[in-house]
Amino acid sequence: MTTQIPYVTLNNGVRMPLLGFGVFQIPDDQTQQAVEDALEAGYRLIDTAAAYENERAVGRAIAASGIPRDELFVTTKLWIQDYGQDSTERAFDRSLDRLGLDHLDLYLIHQPFGDYYGAWRAMEDPSRAGRIRAIGVSNFYPDRLADLITHNEIVPAVNQIETHVFFQRTDDHELMREHGVRHEAWGPLSQGGQGFFDNPVLADIARTHGKSVAQIALRWLVQQEIVVIPKSVRPQRMAENLDVFDFQLTKDDMARIADLDTGRSQVFDHHDPAGVKWLGGVRFDT
Repeated sequence: MTTQIPYVTLNNGVRMPLLGFGVFQIPDDQTQQAVEDALEAGYRLIDTAAAYENERAVGRAIAASGIPRDELFVTTKLWIQDYGQDSTERAFDRSLDRLGLDHLDLYLIHQPFGDYYGAWRAMEDPSRAGRIRAIGVSNFYPDRLADLITHNEIVPAVNQIETHVFFQRTDDHELMREHGVRHEAWGPLSQGGQGFFDNPVLADIARTHGKSVAQIALRWLVQQEIVVIPKSVRPQRMAENLDVFDFQLTKDDMARIADLDTGRSQVFDHHDPAGVKWLGGVRFDT
């Protein structure tokens, strides 16, 4: 029986699945099969990016699935090298072509660096024309997000940021809630870091509910209506990650998990000048 995934409503009225499938770091030659397996398992939100260099494989999987387009929610992202009015428009068209689609459900600015103002304003036009159902950002910390909202007409529908039990982003979440921006979590399982799967608090809560550590971490997010996009290439794990809607974490569970927050990224410090310089020089065949 396919799990019924709840939906959330974005600030422009578009409905988005609360739990989806991410393809970051899945090699291109494995992506089509992984996405086909995910769609078969019941996922309807698929999240990719030009920088992941697997959009074509995602598109092939979507075409092979036979699932009606209006039942799918497809996200991709614009990389730094393509920010700016004209280059953004070209990059958007190339992503659509690689995916084999005539519109996107969600298009995100991938990083808060470079000419993201020009990129945002270039994304507003196809959004108004219906070629993108919703536009948003990724990796925007509160100051950058507030700045973008203050000086532009369209408020981002989504901010996709690293969020998990060890980096809970409470202040970010509150700012997004205040402005009607949907919080979406990448790396919801902490990419397995910091002893995630052996954490004694998560393991104890998992035993109480008869669930896995991963399911507890995902439930903690979706119970706050934070959209999650876990990744796996194993069909059994894909099914497990979907199976988080038949139980509820208690207030005590939530409080114990809150105590796990380190307040630090496990992946990349967006405030480190050397890291920012490095990221700005990364180029992909987008």
